[in-house]
Amino acid sequence: MVGVRLVNLTKKFGKVVAVDRINLEIRDGEFIVLLGPSGCGKTTTLRCIAGLEIPDEGRVYFGDEDVTFLPPKDRNVSMVFQSYAVWPHMSVFDNIAFPLKIKNYPESQIKERVRWAAELLKIEELLDRYPHQLSGGQRQRVAVARAIVVEPRVLLMDEPLSNLDALLRVMMRSELKKLQRRIKVTTIYVTHDQVEAMTMADRVAVMNAGRIMQVGTSEEIYNKPANLFVAGFIGSPRMNFFDATVTEKDGKLFLDAGDFELAVTKGQATLLKDYEGKTVNVGIRPEHMYVKERAVPPDVVVGGPLGGVIDFIEALGSDTILHVNTGSKLLLVKIPGSYKAKIGDKLEIVLDLRQLHVFDKSSEKALF
Repeated sequence: MVGVRLVNLTKKFGKVVAVDRINLEIRDGEFIVLLGPSGCGKTTTLRCIAGLEIPDEGRVYFGDEDVTFLPPKDRNVSMVFQSYAVWPHMSVFDNIAFPLKIKNYPESQIKERVRWAAELLKIEELLDRYPHQLSGGQRQRVAVARAIVVEPRVLLMDEPLSNLDALLRVMMRSELKKLQRRIKVTTIYVTHDQVEAMTMADRVAVMNAGRIMQVGTSEEIYNKPANLFVAGFIGSPRMNFFDATVTEKDGKLFLDAGDFELAVTKGQATLLKDYEGKTVNVGIRPEHMYVKERAVPPDVVVGGPLGGVIDFIEALGSDTILHVNTGSKLLLVKIPGSYKAKIGDKLEIVLDLRQLHVFDKSSEKALF
């Protein structure tokens, strides 16, 4: 096991910059997730770490060792792919044993290690079967067992659960995380699924357009997004955004959104004092908005009310998502599923001022 460090990592394909001057330090034994939309450069980054792509600029370090130009076979990394990539003509035992045989391990040691990996993945009873006799989840377990059997310094996973059904994905998420904690291997995991990232990662690196937007724990990137992209990408349902002008009345600062205005707290006013008269981008998550006629939690610093009409309803069982049209804006409000509402109903909503996120209009960086 070893830590991984990326220094100004850059990879281009023709005129397309797939990875753009990435700097990232991954701690020894850490489970880090590269999260972002398709085409953001996360898989290319993973392939540069594996040695399957050679960077155009920058360096890749394993500990203090520069492995930038080291062939994949000399890096002692293992990779699990989205497509499983198990050999159809080999038994489960032979699939898991394959990397050990390539490295000329003694037969007795091969049997011992295969049994160890199979027991960890709970597939010891499948060792005599062939891939066509296995379910998708079982084949993915075989792929993971084959990856860990050589006890790699770094374990790389490229969307390994995307081909599984929803229920199996949930089960495999917890099992992969428990496995990683048990074997304590440095793991770099690629996904576009924010739920996977938030539930599995020690830290998440959010990527967009070849760059890292923010690195932090799930709690940090959810509650304190560094910029507009992270705020909009993380969270389901998505964060509400609207433009507002910072105005001053009677010595107090307000966010004037046209349809409504919000009086900011003293702490927020301090951060906005240089933005008076300017337009900013304001964000608020649907779960931090409330229907006024219902009980509002006592610790909420109430802002509003905002009048609107229910435009659409997503009844999800335990929760209900209301699409509320305020006139020029469509805002999402997340409420308990027990709330009864109809499309066309008029209502007033309030929000928790402490949960506002405000972003600079030009740089898109968070002000708070």
